[in-house]
Order: sequence, then structure tokens, then C-alpha cells
Amino acid sequence: MRAEDGVFLQRLKPGPRVRALTRGALDLIFPPQAIDGGAALAGGLSAAAWSRIHFLDGPVCDGCGVPFEFEIGSRCAACLGRPPAFDAARAACLYDETSREPILKLKHADRTDLAPLFARWLSRAARPLIEGADAIAPVPLHPARLLSRRYNQAAEIARPLAAMTGLAYLPDALVRRRATETQGGKSGTGRRRNVAGAFEVPARRAGRVAGRRILLIDDVMTTGATAEGCARALKAAGAVRVDVAVVARVKEMSRLAI
Repeated sequence: MRAEDGVFLQRLKPGPRVRALTRGALDLIFPPQAIDGGAALAGGLSAAAWSRIHFLDGPVCDGCGVPFEFEIGSRCAACLGRPPAFDAARAACLYDETSREPILKLKHADRTDLAPLFARWLSRAARPLIEGADAIAPVPLHPARLLSRRYNQAAEIARPLAAMTGLAYLPDALVRRRATETQGGKSGTGRRRNVAGAFEVPARRAGRVAGRRILLIDDVMTTGATAEGCARALKAAGAVRVDVAVVARVKEMSRLAI
């Protein structure tokens, strides 16, 4: 299957307005309940769940966005020792047992109604990166994975974020040209090896990338290997800067399934 076929399949799915109307009609019949039980507030989370989300409002590394306990400088030791291929990254919250469930609901359980909520989180957490960007692009899925999942969770977040910020939206400027194994359970080196050469900007779309500052969107960052693979492909196509914004990031290597 060609990458274009995957994008076409994604466009065949009901639009956000249709999904919102459908969910609103269902809410009239079945009162909405929070993902974690109880009465739902905005985004399907209860008040208790909201209070447990660890939003990254404090000092973070200017490079990878990892949180600091206190202000220690512009970049963490890891970024100083091995600068990432992307220029800067920001996450809205930590990836932990509380944030994990709504993120996985979006990723695997058709809860695309959560995507605008995550986009609003990013509009705040990544504001400095948004202000310096020309366009927004999602981390792509391989067409085979898109066919089985029916939507790309990164694109579901990136689309409303582009709409609310006024930035150009590039849903197909970056493609995943080969299927990769799941990143779960792999070391940082293994993750980088797994996605090496997996992403590219097709030559006919390079003009949409060249000379522009691209903000790359994904749901979760663990080691940054996927973001680095995408950043290398975008810069090879002429992007002058690539920043990354994710809903959540792992503070340390974790066994949480993503």
C-alpha cells in the first residue's frame, strides 16, 4: 500500500463534526462518565483525575523537555552529551499511571474526542515553540498500521492544534516508508535502530518543508528516537528547524506500555 493510500483512507473516516454530533447524541441517552469513573468534567476526566495529572509547568530542559526538579541550566546532561536531531521539545505532562489511560484511549480505543483536549494542552505547554513555527506536522503511521487502526492519533491532535494556532497543517509531508516493530521494551539504542531510515519527505512534497520551521506532534515521548528520525528526514528535505510537542513524556525509562 502506498503512503497516499493511507492518507486517503484516513480522510474517508467521519469528520470531527460528524463524530462530535454523534457523541453528543449518545450523551443525551447515556450520561457521560469519566474515564476513571464518576462524573466527567472536560475531556472525560473526573476532578480527581485532573488533580493527579502532572503538568510540566516548572523548569525543563531546553533540548528534550525533560523536567528539572529545580532550575539547573538550559540543557540536561544527556542533551549536552548527545544533542538530539530536533531543536527543542516540550511535553504537556508526565507519562504516568494517571495520564496513561486517556492517552491509550485515544491511541487504541477510538476516543478521538480526546484529541482536541490534548491539542489545548499543547497550545499552552508548547507556546514558545508554536510562536516560532511555520507549520505543524504529525508523526506518521505506516499505511498498514493506519489501515488497521483507522486513524493516526498524532494527526488527530495536530489538526485541531493547527486550527487553533493558525499554523499551516502538513498531514502528509512526512511519511513512514517502512513498517517498524513496536518501540515498547526496547532500549534507547534499540529504538533508534528500529526507526533508522523509516521516515522521509517525498520529493514532490519537499517544497512544503524547505525553508520552514516545523513543529512535529506526537502523543508520547520516551527516548526521543522517533522524533529524531522524523527530524532528520525533515531537515534533509530543507526544514530550517524542527521542534517537537508531545502530550506526555516519560521522565525516566519506564515499563509502562505505550
